Amino acid sequence: MTKINLRDYYPDFYTTDCIIEVPDEVAVLMDSYERAEAAYYLRRYRHKAYYSLDRGDSIERDILFVSLSPCEIYERKVTIEQLHAAIAALPDKQAKRIYAHYFLGMSKSVIARAEGVSKTVVGEAIDRGLKNMEKFLKKSL
Repeated sequence: MTKINLRDYYPDFYTTDCIIEVPDEVAVLMDSYERAEAAYYLRRYRHKAYYSLDRGDSIERDILFVSLSPCEIYERKVTIEQLHAAIAALPDKQAKRIYAHYFLGMSKSVIARAEGVSKTVVGEAIDRGLKNMEKFLKKSL
């Protein structure tokens, strides 16, 4: 058991010293949170990220580490599996064109040049593929 002073961790709530005994794991965890917060402030100071998140230039937002909850991680995993299943259910050309456009970031004109077809053909195929994916996802849900 380790003794910690709650005033060190919660100065707004404890105006006087309040020393309690906690398990060693809790003390280590509290210290790691303190170090992480100090590292965040140091990164913000070094990168001069003093702007509000409302400003819209995303300077402060870029230095934040966003940790996801287990529920969010699971939801993303399920969503990705459903998207892959929907893409696998598409005809081969539609699947390849959607993959190239949305996952590889290729423009429709680049895909058209690579396949030797017009840009409108690629655009129509992608649109039809997205509609087919929507139907598949609505059926599976």
